[in-house]
Amino acid sequence: MKLQRNGRSKALAIGAMALVSSLSLAACGSDDNNTTATGSGGSSSAAPAIDCGPKQAPLVSAGSTAQGNAIDILKNNFGAACKDTTINYGGGGSGAGVQQFNQGKIQFAGSDSALKPAEVDASKAVCTGGQGINLPVVAGLISIVYNVEGVDNLVLDGPTIAKIFDSQITKWNDSAIAALNPGAKLPDADIQAFHRTDDSGTTENLTKYFAKTSGGAWSYPASKAWAGKGGQGASGSAGVSAQVKQVKNSVSYAELSYAQSNNLKSAAINTGAAKPVEATAVNAANTFSKAQIAGTGSDLALTLDYATKDEGSYPLVLVTYEIVCDKGNKADTLDALKAFLTYSISDAGQKAIGDAGYVPLPKELTGKVTAAVKALA
Repeated sequence: MKLQRNGRSKALAIGAMALVSSLSLAACGSDDNNTTATGSGGSSSAAPAIDCGPKQAPLVSAGSTAQGNAIDILKNNFGAACKDTTINYGGGGSGAGVQQFNQGKIQFAGSDSALKPAEVDASKAVCTGGQGINLPVVAGLISIVYNVEGVDNLVLDGPTIAKIFDSQITKWNDSAIAALNPGAKLPDADIQAFHRTDDSGTTENLTKYFAKTSGGAWSYPASKAWAGKGGQGASGSAGVSAQVKQVKNSVSYAELSYAQSNNLKSAAINTGAAKPVEATAVNAANTFSKAQIAGTGSDLALTLDYATKDEGSYPLVLVTYEIVCDKGNKADTLDALKAFLTYSISDAGQKAIGDAGYVPLPKELTGKVTAAVKALA
């Protein structure tokens, strides 16, 4: 399939089969995985073949907590092969990551939403002769995680989720929830909803979903900052997941890998398709198959269809962008930046995070990202 860029919003002609098949890609290297990293990084019997490049200053980054588990995997694998390269990633949320990037404090930021025009303009002061660009590297889905005793297969829809998080629905046996879950033993218990307290791209993607699917139940603009009424807050994907795990009759939203690592249940979404759609990587892949490239040049920002009603297409998806300077990167970290991002978007890197609950990106898109990384200066 060909990646098409026609007009202002360019169609990303990615087949779902290509994306799903990447879930089972074999790691690069020999059959017994005894590979040797090139460059100064030395070798590792457990690491895939990685071009480490020359020894450089530590690479510092921060931002999205949704990709936190993925970055841990990628930097650990990279570090096993490239022992002379140090990569530091601090969370703090997408908003904090973008802010630190535009202040020149970090070499790249992770953000679950693309740079806004004002943020691109601000980046020009840091990216000498260039600007910040969005490179999709980590894809996933937002799971509506819940802890309700006796309820194992919860089904929700856009209006109902929006009303829960805005305190318009406050009981688990509310008629709207009961109508979506015939036969379920819903308790007459108060709903404890948790939301992110940090500026979060996950929150922005969730509220974009509300804007498209809530039928006006969510009256606030899509934003990284939480605007709903009531509920309690926690910091980061790990924070809200921990709260749901500990608090009975609670609900929140987090990237699927956090649901899996905390053994949390995820609600299926009634999208209007023939049957509710489960929160799985395969179902998210079906949604990514119809993504669009909205960026220009080396910027690869995507447009996602949160309102999809296609069979087996999970609507609550997100892409975490690694935000970098297209030009004007620091010379003492540029090679390390390119080496790490090249590994992260490789077959081996995407498979590694796919095994942890993320959604590997299709080869057609990863090829574009690889080319953009190679051109960084």
